[in-house]
Amino acid sequence: MQPLDNHAIILEMQATGKEGALRELAALAATRCGRCTAETLYTILLEREAIGSTGVGNGVAIPHGKVAGLDDILLCFGRSRDGIDFDAIDSRPVHLFVLLLSPASKAAEYLKALARVSRILKNETTRQELLASSSPEAIVSLFEAGPPGF
Repeated sequence: MQPLDNHAIILEMQATGKEGALRELAALAATRCGRCTAETLYTILLEREAIGSTGVGNGVAIPHGKVAGLDDILLCFGRSRDGIDFDAIDSRPVHLFVLLLSPASKAAEYLKALARVSRILKNETTRQELLASSSPEAIVSLFEAGPPGF
């Protein structure tokens, strides 16, 4: 899995709705994966959202999907200080987005990455630190450290 890096972070998302957030994250991911277009990634994310919202509650969404032609698992992060209505399971706005894309051939690694991201974002202190972080480097450090007790 590629670690989260400074160039895969949006400190202030411009989107105001769910589709806009998915488009913004897809555009960022397309710059990171090379062979994938933003439109292709957006379609994959939209299809996954049709199954059920990836807004997991507590101001967090983890949009994810499997992408043909992707070489490795890709992480991107986005933050909306205002919050975005994302049809989250708790009906609250989402402020923190972690996009997780994986090649279909890395199913086990994909599930481990999804579980790790979920554990990181489950911690309230970490969520508050992610909201307060003023630089991509600080956000990367929080993901590298993992959740407390990890």
